[in-house]
Amino acid sequence: MKARIAMAWPLVRVAVTAVVVALVLAPSAFAQAPADIQKAVDAAYAKYKDLKEGKNADYIPALARVDPNLFGIAVVTADGKVYSAGDLKTEVSIQSISKVFSAAQVIQEQGLDSIAMQIGVDATGARFNSIIAIEGVKMVAGAGAPEMNPLVNPGAISATSMVKGATADEVWKKIIGTNNDFAGRQLSVLQDVYKSESDSNQRNQAIGALMLAYGYIKANWQQAVDLYTRQCSIGVNAKDLATMAATLAFGGKNPVTGKQVMDADRVPGVLAIMATAGLYDDSGKWLYRTGLPAKSGVGGGLIAVSPGKFGIAVIAPPLDDAGNSVKAQKAIADISNALGGNPYKVAAK
Repeated sequence: MKARIAMAWPLVRVAVTAVVVALVLAPSAFAQAPADIQKAVDAAYAKYKDLKEGKNADYIPALARVDPNLFGIAVVTADGKVYSAGDLKTEVSIQSISKVFSAAQVIQEQGLDSIAMQIGVDATGARFNSIIAIEGVKMVAGAGAPEMNPLVNPGAISATSMVKGATADEVWKKIIGTNNDFAGRQLSVLQDVYKSESDSNQRNQAIGALMLAYGYIKANWQQAVDLYTRQCSIGVNAKDLATMAATLAFGGKNPVTGKQVMDADRVPGVLAIMATAGLYDDSGKWLYRTGLPAKSGVGGGLIAVSPGKFGIAVIAPPLDDAGNSVKAQKAIADISNALGGNPYKVAAK
């Protein structure tokens, strides 16, 4: 399976890149009426609001205490309009969705090849926090590592270590600043989650030490693990996440604030990684069903990007066995299908 994923990666990246470039240059191709967008959002909310499948993540104690009935949906379009249903105010921790924006920060600072050559961009075929997977890969000089990427914990901690700064405070200022720019507002760390994770992240500490030993982290793995833990504890609501997704959907320009957050020609690399590795072990199944680059977090959030059309996010804490929000997957798939969001689907003429 892992060999097939690795072989398919170049084709997937080319396909995603081509779609992104074409649609970002022509966002007007999305011609859905506002009423139709809101109708699709409302329908998904009504359909899944009482769904009781899945359970909260509990390996981080603070996540187990989050209200499992929390459910919020938001869609952001090119004109900055927000279409929503449910809870848009309650914040959850961003968790692994933050990995997307740390990778984006590194790519913006150091270029598209930085992540590919120093970490890798292949799907791992292993659990997101696997230690065995680290033992099974070796860095290839100038080509990163086979079966490694910045959306699993080892690669994400390494990506965080690559953000430039003379001190931890300087690095953190860049990390939180990037998240603020993508979300279009000032975000903050949920201190109870940060403390809970810091008290229970021995596995990530082990991963950080191994990544230093194998050369993925160049120095101070403890700082990298702490900053990674802090970024995962950033509080976000459904609107924040949808705006972050929309910024990627429109070539790095935040459609709500109008700020160019990331160079347009560097966005396709981020979306390609999301497409192949964004939903843990079920990334291939998700892409097959929806065609949407996406990223989930064990806090219950899920973002998805329809390039040139919209960014969408759902917060609903109960997760499936792969660690992805049950309600979020179903709601986003329904909304995207209703709005023609799949970038690979072209209507017959």
